[in-house]
Amino acid sequence: MDALSFAADFPEATREQWLERVAGVLKGAEFEAKLVARSRDGLEIQPLYPKAEGAGRIARAEAGRWRIAQRLDHPDPAAAQELALLDLEGGADALTLVTHQAPAARGFGVRIDSLEDLERALSGVRLELIHLRLDAGHGGPDLAERLVALAERRGHALSELSLDLGLDPIGALAASGRLPLAWDAVSARLGTRLAELAAKGFAGRALLADGRVYHEAGAGEAQELAAVLATGVAYLRALTAHGHALDAARQALAFLLVADADEFLTVAKFRALRRLWARVEQASGLAPQPLRLHAETAWRMTTRRDPWVNLLRTTVATFAAGIGGADALTVLPFTAALGLPDAFARRLARNTQLILLEEAHLWRVADPAAGAGGFEALTEALCEKAWSLFQEIEREGGIVESLRQGALQGRIAAVRAARERAVATRREPITGTSEFPHLHEADVAVLLPAARAAREAAEPAAVTVAPLPSLRTAEAFERLRDRSDAHLARTGARPRVFLANLGPAAAFTARATFAKNFFEAGGIEAVTNDGFSDQDKLRAAFIESKAKLSCICSSDDIYVIHAEETAKTLREAGSAPIYLAWRPGEREEELTRAGITTFIYAGCDTLKVLSEALDEACT
Repeated sequence: MDALSFAADFPEATREQWLERVAGVLKGAEFEAKLVARSRDGLEIQPLYPKAEGAGRIARAEAGRWRIAQRLDHPDPAAAQELALLDLEGGADALTLVTHQAPAARGFGVRIDSLEDLERALSGVRLELIHLRLDAGHGGPDLAERLVALAERRGHALSELSLDLGLDPIGALAASGRLPLAWDAVSARLGTRLAELAAKGFAGRALLADGRVYHEAGAGEAQELAAVLATGVAYLRALTAHGHALDAARQALAFLLVADADEFLTVAKFRALRRLWARVEQASGLAPQPLRLHAETAWRMTTRRDPWVNLLRTTVATFAAGIGGADALTVLPFTAALGLPDAFARRLARNTQLILLEEAHLWRVADPAAGAGGFEALTEALCEKAWSLFQEIEREGGIVESLRQGALQGRIAAVRAARERAVATRREPITGTSEFPHLHEADVAVLLPAARAAREAAEPAAVTVAPLPSLRTAEAFERLRDRSDAHLARTGARPRVFLANLGPAAAFTARATFAKNFFEAGGIEAVTNDGFSDQDKLRAAFIESKAKLSCICSSDDIYVIHAEETAKTLREAGSAPIYLAWRPGEREEELTRAGITTFIYAGCDTLKVLSEALDEACT
């Protein structure tokens, strides 16, 4: 029987019918509160969307593979070259040359001080067979000149090479807080440099509108899009003001967005940029053309603790960027937050892409999300929100002026603060760090340990702004774990909390599991047991545990009967403070008088509680 004909025999379900069923499950709870999420930009994310009707499609020119890009960021040019050749032999077809001057170098980056250094870094690399993108921050112009000189030395025609020079003075300003020249002078230099490149046959993209600095500072998806859009428009104005035709100016631009582990919003963000830029082109009197869109997985989402989970995050991000329409994608190796990744970590980064390309065949459709109700709705919502934020930047005089005023930084800071509150209360959990921590994780190898990013030598600056910070979401919890590690190194044991489990396993298991997860997120080892019904045995077990902290865990009914006497037993045995895994409601005052000092529950300020617990446990 034809499956479609069989389905046609049943009436089509309506949204009203679905809502009626949902109401029965919610049992009076509000639909909006329980099932409708919101992005950091305030966009509603519904649990169910209807099929999209007549959605406009702005995507890549055609279906095809995206470029698999790998970073060259070892400080030594010769070592960087060895890693690059391994990557190219292992399946990569693009390289991103990151120098020590780039904000994304994170304390590393290839040291390129001469043409010979660049030759060493790219020795054996067939430039005509790969795509190459430069990432050098304020050092971008010098590196671009050296790359052109290297191509000429090797006898390459610039028109035959696939190159992105990555010049992004606005991104460098946002990251470092300074420009060496006034913006008008910088604009003039961009115009002159592009003219010189064109005269030499350069056909690649010279300028980059880069979203990383905004994403790392905590921006929401719409804020990142707005900043990238405003940067692209600023470069169009700069080039056309200095003699370049509008069409030539847009051909000189490339874009970079960050891909993170929020699959739906990442797909929508990448699709939205293409539609937004087409809107700019149309407003400028140009017929839209497919833009060049780079992707890099998010530095913000990487963790130092249980770094293997980073492989899951980058896989989701790669999937999302791939089906969202990225032309080239750089996956940060899973050990990137711990130091300079070794060949193994780099191999896993490129193989993540190879599997999705060669085994999942994600490249075979130009825009797989087209027509899907959820993706189309989120894409359109992001377009409208980002366009509104872009207009706000324009009203402030453009992105350089917005940065100079501190306006853009202030709006991003507000979103960052909201995210930090969500992380602190674990409403935005971080697997392996704030949720399901692993206190006995094995070390992973890196070539060089993470170091504080080197500051560029102080130089006179014509434009100064408040620099945007580069932050990882997990840092606050990682600092707690660092305190635990220091205590372990000093005393031979981690700080401990004794779980005072009351009654049978069925009564305490859920809250004991919650408490163990809660405390170990701060590096406080949970000492657990099979439960107690005898207070003398509980007292003896606490003393034997050598813990300074205790946490009572059981059911509501047992708390009503035994929480107060258990608190008294633990206090007399020397526990200070005493925690209770429960939201006490009306009984808080009564239980506090009985000796309970802190209540832990889903949504409490986990960071604050754990910091205070470490203060007690590590003294």
